[in-house]
Amino acid sequence: MADLDEAAVLAETRRWIERAVIGLNLCPFAKAAYVRQQVRVVASDASTADALLEELGEELLRLRDTPAELIDTTLLVHPLVLQDFLDYNDFLDRADALVESLQLEGVLQVASFHPDYKFADSDADDVENCTNRSPYPTLHLLREDSIDRAVAAYPDPGVIVERNIETLRGLGAEGWMRLLGDDTTH
Repeated sequence: MADLDEAAVLAETRRWIERAVIGLNLCPFAKAAYVRQQVRVVASDASTADALLEELGEELLRLRDTPAELIDTTLLVHPLVLQDFLDYNDFLDRADALVESLQLEGVLQVASFHPDYKFADSDADDVENCTNRSPYPTLHLLREDSIDRAVAAYPDPGVIVERNIETLRGLGAEGWMRLLGDDTTH
């Protein structure tokens, strides 16, 4: 198992947040929390699903116990475990069960991002999958009340998914790769 290069993982994840999530406005709610430095980004050194589940529990409790003004959302990036998308997808059931066992249903939820993310009704190379593709497997811990406030303030949240698909189709696979490219290597 490769060692964790925490600085590189965090830098690449932040580049993805800034260029794709915020830059393409894939999540119209992300910019405010990011600018206010309320997004916690953690590079996990977990090398097994069990170790990741334990760390996920710690991060869920940290988010629950920390005021939203300090941490509104957490990205738990785990590059050393669940590289296979199907294994990762199966793990999400364990993540949801953990939320339930911690009695956090309706309080926190876990969203998913993965380098090989594939929607059930799509082909692996469909650019639309990029809406949920991140540089590394990532569990996104969200406060449900923050989601509710953001959605209530957004004029028509139902258009977000379709707009994202149109944006990515316009960008294309090559444009997506250029967008996330490392400027230091060009």
